[in-house]
Amino acid sequence: METGIARHGSPEALERRLHRGTNQSGMRDHNERLVLSLVRQHGSLAKSDIARMTGLSAQTVSVIMRELEEDKLLVRQAPLRGKIGQPSIPMALNPEGAFFIGLKIGRRSAELVLIDFLGNVRAMLQHSYRYPAPRETVEFVTAGIRTMRGELTPAQDKRIAGLGVAMPFELWNWADTAGAPRDVMEEWRHRDIRADIQAQCEFPVYLQNDATSACGAELVFGQAGAARDFVYFYIGAFAGGGIVLNGRLYSGPKGNAGALGSMPVPGPDGKPTQLIDVASIAMLEKALSAKGIDGSYLWTSPQEWGDIGAELDEWIASASRALAYAIVAASSVIDFEAAVIDGWMPLDVRRRLVEAIRQAISGIDAEGLKLPFVREGTVGIHARALGGASLPLSERFLVGRNTSGGA
Repeated sequence: METGIARHGSPEALERRLHRGTNQSGMRDHNERLVLSLVRQHGSLAKSDIARMTGLSAQTVSVIMRELEEDKLLVRQAPLRGKIGQPSIPMALNPEGAFFIGLKIGRRSAELVLIDFLGNVRAMLQHSYRYPAPRETVEFVTAGIRTMRGELTPAQDKRIAGLGVAMPFELWNWADTAGAPRDVMEEWRHRDIRADIQAQCEFPVYLQNDATSACGAELVFGQAGAARDFVYFYIGAFAGGGIVLNGRLYSGPKGNAGALGSMPVPGPDGKPTQLIDVASIAMLEKALSAKGIDGSYLWTSPQEWGDIGAELDEWIASASRALAYAIVAASSVIDFEAAVIDGWMPLDVRRRLVEAIRQAISGIDAEGLKLPFVREGTVGIHARALGGASLPLSERFLVGRNTSGGA
């Protein structure tokens, strides 16, 4: 734990710590992050509850919670009076304790989101395009951050603790699939987008694969229940996913663990292909385009697609079969408790997709395997952007949420 004036000093000292880089001294002390993680998980907790859960002494917990309250990260709730003894005072997260920015760079759109310490969305901006271009993306981020910060009070602005970027790795390999000029996509190979954004921000900037980030959003903000091991699929323009093991987001040493879009599955003709070539929404757009239908609304109106008809039915049928095989294959490696399905789609389409996956799994020979329960995700269409915002939150204020590196 930090000591001296910087630890117990003025609000300005806290603000310096919030904006410090990702070296160990810039993070919260482990025990402080443990307390914040427990309070986030349970909503509110009294000191006695935390002492019992952590094994820390009552005196240590009292000191930690007092300091977190002084730092305006925790706030007191109404006292709870029991039959005997002094009333206990639950502590909850202060929404104004810290703010985080998340950026999603997708194949068809970019999103910028500002959340508070509870994960409530305070502002969101979206930019649609035919394909992502580095310069245009940086311009969108620069203008968006300026707009969002302009709507905060000076005190709130000083509590922005970081920005997380969620984007597909090796975007330059998707030129043909995304229908983008190869020279524009090739620019991504030579650009360090994290460094470009970091140069404009005084707070730390983090980077993670977009589908892995969406998985992180489900872990941090979603309703995962008691499941501590689950495989996660996010169906956007392209299909991808992530893995949670023992309550932690596992992204691997190179940040590409859970690259489920590349998983081999049977194609429509029975020959092996990748999940991304069957279950992606880009495949639905391609089918619509073949019928002379403009499918751009798939990206601009994810809450409501309207009555698409046979093309949607056929896509759900093929995507569900591919996802069913992917889930069974993943379960042969790790004994997952759940398989979570989310994506850039209306809720009724997600529900239909999950039901079709369950049906498809029942027809696969899974002898010797204990298959996970297939359920819908709980974060929704903005999971990737919220997952980006969760990167600085997890890295600096939580424990056991992410095994990947920081900035």
